[in-house]
Amino acid sequence: MARNTAADCSWTMKEAGAFAAAASSAVNTCRSLYGFPPQATDRATEMKPLEGSSLGATSSEEDDPFPSGKERRIPICIFFRNARRILKFDELGREIAQIALPAALALTADPIASLVDTAFIGQIGPVELAAVGVSIALFNQVSRIAIFPLVSVTTSFVAEEEAIGSVSSEVRECKYLEAGSMENAENKELIPQNESSDHLSGSIQISSFDVSKFKQMPRRRHIPSASSALVIGSILGLLQAIFLISGAKPLLNFMGVRSDSPMLTPAEQYLTLRSLGAPAVLSLAMQGVFRGFKDTKTPLYATVVGDVTNIILDPIFMFVFHMGVSGAAIAHVISQYVISLILLWRLMQQIHLLPPSIKHLQFGRFLKNGFLLLMRVVAVTFCVTLAASMAARLGPTSMAAFQVCLQVWLTTSLLADGLAVAGQAILASAFAKKDYNKATETASRVLQLGLLLGLALAVLLGVGMHFGARLFTRDVSVLHVISIGIPFVAATQPINALAFVFDGINFGASDFAYSAYSMVAVAAVSILCLFILSSSHGFIGIWIALTIYMSLRAFAGFWRIGTGKGPWNFLWS
Repeated sequence: MARNTAADCSWTMKEAGAFAAAASSAVNTCRSLYGFPPQATDRATEMKPLEGSSLGATSSEEDDPFPSGKERRIPICIFFRNARRILKFDELGREIAQIALPAALALTADPIASLVDTAFIGQIGPVELAAVGVSIALFNQVSRIAIFPLVSVTTSFVAEEEAIGSVSSEVRECKYLEAGSMENAENKELIPQNESSDHLSGSIQISSFDVSKFKQMPRRRHIPSASSALVIGSILGLLQAIFLISGAKPLLNFMGVRSDSPMLTPAEQYLTLRSLGAPAVLSLAMQGVFRGFKDTKTPLYATVVGDVTNIILDPIFMFVFHMGVSGAAIAHVISQYVISLILLWRLMQQIHLLPPSIKHLQFGRFLKNGFLLLMRVVAVTFCVTLAASMAARLGPTSMAAFQVCLQVWLTTSLLADGLAVAGQAILASAFAKKDYNKATETASRVLQLGLLLGLALAVLLGVGMHFGARLFTRDVSVLHVISIGIPFVAATQPINALAFVFDGINFGASDFAYSAYSMVAVAAVSILCLFILSSSHGFIGIWIALTIYMSLRAFAGFWRIGTGKGPWNFLWS
């Protein structure tokens, strides 16, 4: 009896596999008939019979970019999973590269534009260089508080909605094709057998199933999260401009620029003028929407156009029109509005900017998760801003050197943020589809790539920054202090890369609460280290504290996934 049951089960699985293959073939035939590309085979549902097994076999793991997860038992193993494939350009590798490379270039474009400003202003003098350094640090940190939570939440929410929408769209498409196929079959049966093939073809074309109607379906769609992000981003941009312009002098005093400091006047000029471009930070919210679509090329193209505009206008306003630091600020503002207009134009071609009704705007969802990330960003911002403030208190020379080191530190580290963006977009889509196998493979791959990238950057900066420092200043004293910071900037690159990638992974899993609370704890320890070490060891102490800060950030991400907590609980199964 048991044998018969097993045999029946085996026969049923084989029949089911054959039926699935036949159905897939029929769908592809139907799609080809009406000019659609063949449908990709779903690895999760593909069934192939095994020789000598009643349940069938899976294909070789080496050929599958998302192999079976049955062997997983200890979550920490995710960090070493399939490490030999780290550079393999398989399906997953291509998807990561297509998102990460343009995202990394776009993310580094704005810091590069700031580096260009720094290089040009450094030719004016060390006081102006230090002043602009304080203003840029202040502007960037306020922008992070105002916009970064929105960008992160938008990317995850849009990716989830896009994933769910694509599944629904495929279902509707298959039903539409199936209905058309059945109607055409009925038309064939009604046509007399002795009629010519030309008459048969003409009759089929009379069918109400018009494929052209399907192909001409509107490309623009409603994405509630995108509409919500644009509304919130516009409001936050205006509030940021009002806050920075009205409070420029008190904020600079808080940053350590005293009223009698020679840095105050140029710093206030630069900050006030650059704040006029704060509403243009809406472009960052739009970048979050495009990332959710897994389209990082469009933001890259827009950013490149804007930053090239900045690079061209910088020397014209600064040296031809003799506007100094004010010219640098005006050039940067113009470039930001150029980026915003390009992204808005492209976004209008893909989605409806206005939702069908106010009820479709997801303000509650955004505010809940945005507040959590706001806590996190405030903690991050306070640490970096406090470090800049401590450097400013050491004098113009130390502040100028710190500005150069910090800009290089952040710019190169943001290359790893491209991997974080790829991980976030792919993971948000995978979690929305409950594809935990792909989520595991994606997290493993981006972490391994992040570590490899960090090691490469460490070597590059350790060697190259000694020569590149002269691009920012000719002052001998500033160059000497920069040389002290180079070992810290280079050695922390692997740590920074892992910290950024862990952030993207947690955001992709919508683990916003843990990201917020863990960051607050990390900031509390780091702030204490900054006060103690900066007072006892000066410039070196600040960089030791920043190293501790980034190490704790990386450890927090490692702990969450390595212990299989929260959304990663499935790793135990």
